[in-house]
Amino acid sequence: MRRFNIAIDGPAGAGKSTIARLVANQLGFIYVDTGAMYRAVTWKVLQEGLLIEQIKEITEVAQGMDISLMPGANGQLVFVDGQDVTSDIRSSEVTNFVSYIASIGEVRKLLVEKQKQMAAEKGIVMDGRDIGTHVLPDAEMKIFLTASVTKRAERRFAELQVERPELTLAELEQDIARRDHIDENREISPLVRAEDAILLDSTSMTIAQVVEQILDLCRSRVLGGIS
Repeated sequence: MRRFNIAIDGPAGAGKSTIARLVANQLGFIYVDTGAMYRAVTWKVLQEGLLIEQIKEITEVAQGMDISLMPGANGQLVFVDGQDVTSDIRSSEVTNFVSYIASIGEVRKLLVEKQKQMAAEKGIVMDGRDIGTHVLPDAEMKIFLTASVTKRAERRFAELQVERPELTLAELEQDIARRDHIDENREISPLVRAEDAILLDSTSMTIAQVVEQILDLCRSRVLGGIS
C-alpha cells in the first residue's frame, strides 16, 4: 500500500490520540503523539522548578532535552533523556501547564522541526493542534476531530475516575473550556481547522465509528477506493 501522511487536529479531549493510534495500527503506519512531546517539555520544566514567565530558561531546557517516542503494548511510550515518563506527563500538574508551554514560540519551533523530520519518510499518523495547518500542511489526509465540551468532559471524566477520584465533571468541563480558549487564542500556531481538513464531530459517534470513517476517507480520497 502506498504510504502517506495523516494529520489529525482538534481540541483537548476530542480523542485524537486514541483515534490516531488506532488508525495507524490499521494502516501499519507510525503514530506520533505531538501532545505528548509538549507534555514532556512541560514535565521537564516543572522538574527544573521554572516559572511560566521564564521563557528563556524554558527554551534552553527544551533545546537540551532528548525526547523519544516508542510504541508500547498499551500505547506510545515517552522517554525524556532516556527516562520513561509516559505516566508522569499525564499528571494534573502537567495538564494544567501544558497549554502555556505549548504557546511559547521557540518551544513550538523546536518541536515542529522534530515532527517534520519524523514525517519525512511518509506513513505517519500525527495528531495535535496545528498539524494540518503548520506541521504537515502537505499531508494527504487532514482531519479536524471535535466534540461538544460536555461530551469531551464526560469522556475524560470516565478515563480519570480511578486515577483522580476527587475530580468532578464540572471541573473537567471548566478545564477543557479553559484549554480551548488558550489554544484558540495563542499567537503562535493557534488551534484552527485547515481549509482542506475534513470536519468530524464525534459527539454522537463511538471510537470504532470514527476510526472506520477515517479509514474510509483514506481509501476513497487518497488510495482511490483500494480496500
